[in-house]
Formats: sequence, C-alpha cells, structure tokens
Amino acid sequence: MSDLGDFTEFDGDEDGSADDESAANAPVDADRTDDFQEVDVDPVSAEHGIGVLSAADGLTISEDEDDTRLRAYITVSNRSAVRIGKYLLVPYPDGERLFCRITALEYAPEFRADDATEIHAQRAMASREIDEQDFKFMATLEPVAVLYSEDGDLKRRMTDRVPKPETVVRQADDPTEIKTGLKIPAEGVFLGHLSVGGERVETAAQPPTIDYRLKDDYADGDPLVFRHTLVAGGTGSGKTHGAKNVLRQYLDEERAYPVESGSDRTVSPALVVFDPQDEYAQMHDDGELPEAFKRRCERQGVAYGGVEDTVAFVPDVEGASYAADHHRAEQVPFTIPFSMVYDNPWLIASSGLNDNQYNALVNVLLPRFKNEYGRNGTYEQFTTFLDDPALREELDESGKVHEATFDAVRRRALGFGGVFDQDARPITDLVGEFVRPGGLTVVPTYHINDSRATETVVLALASLLVDEKLSNDPTFDRIEETPLILGMDEAHNFLTDADTVQARKVIGKFTDAAKQGRKERLGLFLITQDPQDIADPVFKQINTTVVLNLGDEDAISAVNIPSNLESKVPYMEKGQMVVYSPDNSEPVELKGLATCVTKHGR
Repeated sequence: MSDLGDFTEFDGDEDGSADDESAANAPVDADRTDDFQEVDVDPVSAEHGIGVLSAADGLTISEDEDDTRLRAYITVSNRSAVRIGKYLLVPYPDGERLFCRITALEYAPEFRADDATEIHAQRAMASREIDEQDFKFMATLEPVAVLYSEDGDLKRRMTDRVPKPETVVRQADDPTEIKTGLKIPAEGVFLGHLSVGGERVETAAQPPTIDYRLKDDYADGDPLVFRHTLVAGGTGSGKTHGAKNVLRQYLDEERAYPVESGSDRTVSPALVVFDPQDEYAQMHDDGELPEAFKRRCERQGVAYGGVEDTVAFVPDVEGASYAADHHRAEQVPFTIPFSMVYDNPWLIASSGLNDNQYNALVNVLLPRFKNEYGRNGTYEQFTTFLDDPALREELDESGKVHEATFDAVRRRALGFGGVFDQDARPITDLVGEFVRPGGLTVVPTYHINDSRATETVVLALASLLVDEKLSNDPTFDRIEETPLILGMDEAHNFLTDADTVQARKVIGKFTDAAKQGRKERLGLFLITQDPQDIADPVFKQINTTVVLNLGDEDAISAVNIPSNLESKVPYMEKGQMVVYSPDNSEPVELKGLATCVTKHGR
C-alpha cells in the first residue's frame, strides 16, 4: 500500500539544484506524480481566464438548484486543460468573486450544420486534425460560495448574486481562495491534498498543492476528532495506510486538548486501537523515510516517524500464542477478569439471550453469585455455581427463574473459560499503563482463532473505556482525565445492528458514547470495508466520513456522500479518497501521501 500520492513540491537547495542523494533514496513509483516535480501554471489561464460567462441559455442564480443556470464558453486554446470538478472564479464588478465548480462539459454546434455525414467524416479522417472553431465548448458551473474581503480577511457566504454576462472566468489558482471557497480550515489535522479526478489541484504558490485539514481546536466549535470519524475502503484501497497517516497526526507531541471546557490545563490524547490484522503496532517504528520527505513534512506541518510510546497489549487467551517480529513495540500480556461481567453481563451471552433470559442473568443469577463469591469471583466459580441443581430448583419453585430459562442461560454462558481469568495480569490492574497521554496502545487479536473470544475481548475493553468516560463516578481517574481516541479496525464485526438483547446493549452503549464524545473528550475512529453493516444509531453520529475505493453498491450507498462524488468511488485508485465532513468543509476529493509516515508493511 504505497501508491498514495505525495507532496508535489520542488525540494532543492537555495541555488535551485535538487538534492541528488535524497532523490535517490525516495521511493520509486512510476504511477505517481514525481515528488520533486516543479509545477508551472499557465499564465494565460491564470491571469486572463479560460473563457467567459454565456447568457445564451439564460444566466440564473437561484435558491432552487434546478433553476440555477450558469454556463461558460471555453476558448479553444484552453479546452484541453479543462476538467469536470475544476474550481473556477467569476468576478463581480465590485471585487467580490463567485467561487464555482465545473459539473459538465459539452460541445455544442456553432452553426446549423450537420457534421455527421460521410463527407465530413472522410475529410476529418484524412486531415487527422479536429477543427474546433465550428463548435462551442460549454462548461456548466455549480456555484459554491461568494468570496469577499472584510477587514483584510477573505471570507465566504452563500451564493446570493448573479454575475454579469461575458464576465471573464478564470481558474482558481490561489490556495487562500480555494480553501476559503471550500471552507477548508487553514490549520488542523492533515488528511491529504485536494484533488480532482485523481490529480492533485495545483496552484502558482509553493508548495503548489492544497493541504486538507480537519478542524482541531475549540475556537470555532469542537475538534472533529471528538465528533467521530469513519474510514471506509475495500481491500487494497489503502485504508490502513491512510488511517495510520491520520492517526499519527493525533500523536504529535504538540497536540493536546483541554481536559474540561474553559480549562487552561491541556492533556495529550491517548490512542487505543483494536487491531485484527496486527498492523498498527508498527507505528512504533519509523520505517524507511527519505530525508527529503521528512523535510517536506516539517515544512507543511505533518507529523511523521515512529511513536516511541507504543505498547502492544496482548490478550492472553487459551490456545492462542502471539509472536511478532514485524514491530519493536513493547508487549504486555493481560487477561479479562470475570468481575467486568458484573457491569457488562452481555459479555458471557454473546451467542444470544432473549429478554427473559437476559433479565434472569442480570437481576437474579449475577447478583446471587456476587453476594456469595464477592467482587473477585472467577468465571470457573460462576460455572460451578450454575451447575448446582439445588439452586436451579430453588429459583424455579420461588418463581424467580423458570427452570427452562435457567438451563438456557447456563448453556449460553458456557464456553468462555479460555477468555476470563487467565495467567496474565487483569486489565483492570493495568489501566494506568493501558491509557497513556500521548501514547499509542494497540490490542492485536490476529492470534486469536476463536471469533467469540475475539469479540468478547474487544467489547470488554471498549466498554471499560466508554463506561469510565461516561460515568459520573468513574473508578479510574486516568481514563476520565485523558482525552481518548478509540480506534476500531473492522468495526462492522463489533458494531453491527442485530436483534439480540446483547447487540442492542452494545449499540446503545456506543451510541451514547458517540453522542457525548464532544463533552467527554472521547472520539471514535472506525475503520471498515463494510460500512453498511455499522449500526445506524452509531453511524448517524459520525461527522467525518473518509471513503476510499469501494466496489460494493450497498457499501457505497451506505456512506451517504453526495452523488457527484459517489459515482467516482468505484473507480478511485489506491489512496484516492472522498471526504464528507459537513462541519469542516464542502465535500471534496483528496489524494493521500504515497509514503506512510510510520512503518507499514511486513
């Protein structure tokens, strides 16, 4: 996963000569734009325009998009450079500008003539040249915003003015104009570079690319990390590569958030990632980063390099052995104590309980067991407790739990002996190490062959973090006081909608977490190739959706992005992405970095 597009910037010495050694160490990829390419913007297009507005079919700006008519005639010399999706500017007489986007291109006949004849065809084939003078090349434009200056600052507002006919239309080539027109923040977390049709938008500035950033302070709302992110992409789309590049930005040593509203005290976020493919612990290591790439990262404010404070917390599960030679992160084994079941009874009912059975477990059996064995009762003791025929008979005769219900609970609660109370230290004793400000905790589950065990481990840990964040009386101050980003790869396996009572409990828990994330400094970072399987109540709380290549129609429909971008998703190359974040910017297409900023790949 290395073909993600890089910074397009000339990186040379003061005399203009390129750094030969850095160039030699740069990754070679014939399919991507040269990282050292110098960009020349056509001065005619930039300064004198590419055409003029036409009122031949009417010129209308309307509140109703269907009534808006905005078309430009493109001159012959500029036609080959015009693309759907390009951003243009149309000036008003008083200096304001209409920022717009090309949505359609059309050749229209200039005169009443039939060029689809044998004679015309033979002449054209013989000359091997196309005479465009006889045709009008028309671009249909979508108005995005009106740009205006106020107190020396460039600002935007809704489109409320119609420009004059025959106004010169020029390509937007200034980074400030483009960012303002698209409402892209000047500062924040780097995601990639603005692109159109897979090609990065290039300007006359240096660097020539437009960096796209997510808002990450409280000056205007909330950091979007605490309003949750979804990364969706199919196999081979580059989603893990891209996710690493984004998550690395949140571990920048200078990034910190206030621990409560109005507080001057800031704390660096802790990042916990559930990793079913054992890839994220590699973020401990630098990888082979060319020096030239590092310098460009520094100039453009992009965090790079391995995160020294990366620890792999390895679940101790019976029959599962973890061995990793592809990363150098510290490894800490842990086990899930049965005591966590008291607060999350559905952990021992993952095979399904109906409402009656669940109520028997929660309201009768677990309280009775806790009363007899105490807070530190083990799973083995609980199964012995359920094997007592006298208990079964007593509860049935008292009318508290019918014998059939008791038997059903017992059957479904069995089979978790390999998950709870193993030889490693309980995770509840390791919370201070598990959640570390500025640190990355990775929970690999690739080594666990039992899917039910994997599900139990992940949901137990995630619920511990969420419950502590949402609690009015938390047990662990470290979790409460630390901004937390909870990353979950293959999230569809854990947050899927279902009819079982425990599924409803899980979805309800994470929905509450998503709703209160802004207040509690809790951000969900979900990664999936099946977004259609994410439960709708959780999905609705996602503010930022990053979509890479998806081939499944149901998956594409589920991400709910604008139709003009949705149609591009199946054809996007590795690393191309669509970002839909209404509180951050207009929907845009981006191209990520070709180089992963940490180690990636075995």
